[in-house]
Amino acid sequence: QVQLVESGGGLVQAGDSLSLSCAASGRPFSGYTMGWFRQAPGKEREFVAFINWSGDRTNYADSVKGRFTISRDNARDTVSLQMNSLRPEDTAIYYCTASPHWSPVRSEEYDYWGQGTRVTVSS
Repeated sequence: QVQLVESGGGLVQAGDSLSLSCAASGRPFSGYTMGWFRQAPGKEREFVAFINWSGDRTNYADSVKGRFTISRDNARDTVSLQMNSLRPEDTAIYYCTASPHWSPVRSEEYDYWGQGTRVTVSS
């Protein structure tokens, strides 16, 4: 089992930045690809970004590419999502998640999920 706890959500204005953090515990953190998903009100959960176990390979949804950056610290068992130039359409609950797969972009490929942290971007 891997336990994931997100933090850092909040209310910001369009154009602002926000950093989300996820702390992992349980099984060895470095063995997992770590991802972020989000779910906006009335919409399905969608992929945001992932980072591989060594941190040298990342992938982003087109909607956040160039604005969001995912990173990880295997020594501290944490993964972060730096979000810049936030837009109202980024409003959602953001979930940290862990996968044993190589390039997971579908939610079904992830085994462990945090409870989520809410991000609200006002216009």
